[in-house]
Amino acid sequence: MAQKARKDRAKANAAALTNLHTGTLIVNTLFFLFTFLIKKRSILLYVILSIPSFICEYILESSGRPKYNPSTNAMQNAGEDLSAPGLTEYMFDVIWMTWASVVLVILFGNWGWLLWSVVPAYGIFKGYSLLGAARGMAGMQGQQPDNAAPVAGNRKQRRAA
Repeated sequence: MAQKARKDRAKANAAALTNLHTGTLIVNTLFFLFTFLIKKRSILLYVILSIPSFICEYILESSGRPKYNPSTNAMQNAGEDLSAPGLTEYMFDVIWMTWASVVLVILFGNWGWLLWSVVPAYGIFKGYSLLGAARGMAGMQGQQPDNAAPVAGNRKQRRAA
């Protein structure tokens, strides 16, 4: 049963990575074709703002790609679950927001990169809310409720008293 789950995860990861690489290839090819053939757009902004997307894609590829033994063709590792919430989900969001920004740059000019400002703003928001939750949890550990009576000793000591 566990082997089937590993095979399903490996198949889902391979499909997700194929779609991810295909989307990246299409969006970036359209950008370069448009920039060199139709209307000039800032390549410096493209390079600077696409670096996080490429880093996220590399991390997803290296951690999510299933690994196979070349001699026996048996699966060694199914890869990390690419549908997991949290950081994996945020990396996909960074990639998709970069794609949306590139498409907006193609359609409306370099002002389309303003959409990309949502990515760090969302990261700051999530980090601040996580920090606030951590502070709240740390503050509650040192406090006891006011109406709770302190427990004096163990059961044997309470019976003796």
